[in-house]
Amino acid sequence: MELQFAWRDEFNIGVPEIDRDHQQLFNVINKLYTMREEGKSNQWVCQESIKFFRTHALSHFASEEAYMQTIGYPGLEAHRRIHSSFRENTLPALEAELEKTEYSTEAMDHFLGVCAGWLISHTLTEDLAITGKPVHRWENLLPDEELTAMKKVIIQLVFDMFHLESQLLSDTYGGEEFGKGVYYHLVYGTETEEEKQEVFLVFEDRVLINTVGKILGIKTNKLDDMLIHAARYTARQFVKQVMEHFPSMDGYELREENLLFYDQFQKHFQQEKMQMGLLFDTGAGYFAFCLIAPHLLQQGIGTPIQQENAMAEVEEYLSQKHRLETGKASQKPKILLVDDSATIRQGMQRLLEADYQVAMADSGVAAIRAITLNRPDLVLLDYEMPVCDGRQTLEMLRSEEAFADIPVIFLTGRRDPDSMIQVMPLRPAGYLLKSSKPDAIKKEIDAFFAKLKA
Repeated sequence: MELQFAWRDEFNIGVPEIDRDHQQLFNVINKLYTMREEGKSNQWVCQESIKFFRTHALSHFASEEAYMQTIGYPGLEAHRRIHSSFRENTLPALEAELEKTEYSTEAMDHFLGVCAGWLISHTLTEDLAITGKPVHRWENLLPDEELTAMKKVIIQLVFDMFHLESQLLSDTYGGEEFGKGVYYHLVYGTETEEEKQEVFLVFEDRVLINTVGKILGIKTNKLDDMLIHAARYTARQFVKQVMEHFPSMDGYELREENLLFYDQFQKHFQQEKMQMGLLFDTGAGYFAFCLIAPHLLQQGIGTPIQQENAMAEVEEYLSQKHRLETGKASQKPKILLVDDSATIRQGMQRLLEADYQVAMADSGVAAIRAITLNRPDLVLLDYEMPVCDGRQTLEMLRSEEAFADIPVIFLTGRRDPDSMIQVMPLRPAGYLLKSSKPDAIKKEIDAFFAKLKA
């Protein structure tokens, strides 16, 4: 079956030279897809094709940055850094994977999916911001040199303190949930109290158990009071050492700390603009280091931990954390909803959120990332998405041993027997018509989970 990547009017930002470059990049990806479908996937062809894509991408980045400079675009430096991250981090990692697997079909699919997904999301957000349409999400990032230095310092400190080799997964972490986690909030201020900054450390439970817990000799897979207290002070020392490397953080002292739950933490990513959001894989679990600009500080998101209430606050936090996680595990199955339509996502969320934990992704690439971070009990997958459609997304899931058994129900706008037959080998758990009445859709999903319990 021929893969098609259709150009949409919404991809046009209204700047002819940039729109032409975007269309050309989309066409290059289409050619790569076509070659893959036609079986022209020997190593030499792949290498030359990817060089071609890289050349056009870098040329586009340069011309786009030149245009922003001519109009005096205030977000030029942040935009340039996003280009740099893709050029220096994403592309080399994908190319290394291709070489390591000798340009396997799976690695080629991964390369195409990531590049297409990145190009679409970047076009519809950061590139549109050039024309003043949507708000640029990352307009308050740290300077590029400081961010690069921060990454190196954190990776080195994690190794020095815990002997873990960390790998940067993202330098624009968006606050996604990754399994059971602890969200630790630190507020730093100067003597005058006129300037403040917030640091968020996000730990997957198993990171704390495998690091601080291991040092303490704790032989359990659960968090307890002692481990949380030890983790608090270890984290404070960690942040202090990070800050000592940067003159811009000199003079800041700890003023407040809070233990948060995911919904409290997530609000900051919905309401605020981060200076930095770094997500790492330590090999022992995920870890994120996030920073909010001083002027974006909001008060009262959690109870400040003081010397006199520290024991009570940690005990209450663990108690509530346990209740929340137990409640999630026993009462609300996790559903990942994947659809490129915001209207469909919002409607389905309203329909299901009373009985299910609903996470959402707007593309196949985003779905893979969401599943990696937080495994769902069911995926509701749009069949007709651009670039990486439902079939391709399910192919990627089934090709990964860890995800191969995750149930997937297709969401489709039409009954197409031929399409359904083609995906049967991928073992979908069912199909739902988007045109069905909401009650009927909910009934089908309820019946699916009831069958699992039977």
